[in-house]
Amino acid sequence: MSILEVSGIKKIYSGRFGGNRVEALKNVSFSVESGEFVAIMGESGSGKTTLLNILAALDKPTSGSVILDGMNLSAIKESAIARFRRDNLGFVFQEFNLLDTFTVEDNIFLPLVLAGKPYREMEDRLRPIAAKLGIPGLLKKYPYEISGGQKQRAAVARAMITDPKMILADEPTGALDSRSSDELLKLFSDVNMLGQTVLMVTHSVKAASVAGRVMFIKDGEVFHQIYRGANTNEQFYQRISDTLIMIATGGARK
Repeated sequence: MSILEVSGIKKIYSGRFGGNRVEALKNVSFSVESGEFVAIMGESGSGKTTLLNILAALDKPTSGSVILDGMNLSAIKESAIARFRRDNLGFVFQEFNLLDTFTVEDNIFLPLVLAGKPYREMEDRLRPIAAKLGIPGLLKKYPYEISGGQKQRAAVARAMITDPKMILADEPTGALDSRSSDELLKLFSDVNMLGQTVLMVTHSVKAASVAGRVMFIKDGEVFHQIYRGANTNEQFYQRISDTLIMIATGGARK
């Protein structure tokens, strides 16, 4: 069952007075199944960040539609869009976006505080997530007291605590060392295996190799996509690398 349907998305940016039109996205269409883990790859300027912003309801397409679990994102009123994002989407950013003046626990609670949830409910929601992510001992610490990998675990907990329909991750391993990256990627795999839908934008072949499908964006279009199938991470890594070489050297779309 598809949880996300993207149909004929175009995004055109115009300069002042309508000049210098830039077509960032050109007729992008795809779907994401509930519980799927999809990685989006593409060179800088390919349109993947624009696409992520539209999927996150941070921007609206010039034409086309994005349907998340039956809801048309373009039809949501501006006054309700922040609530929609908070209730339906979880976000994991490259730079963590944790507030240093809040404890780790309070950072994780923040979306629920904004939603007006009682403290007891917040505690009840956090307990199993913290155990799953291995962070109970970090909850009373402040972000400046923990490592980058631990900060990213806290960011994942914050993304999960609202029980979102989909987690959107923007270069989640970009600010991490190799060990922390490996730990975070395993964490994403574990979360996905529990049924969480994940869509991740990344430049990293290693990060993409833990996904179930990789979608390649080129010049504002979905140029190609490959599925893991029965491949191991190592085999899928090689397939992704080969595909990137094919795209870079002008290979035909498949």
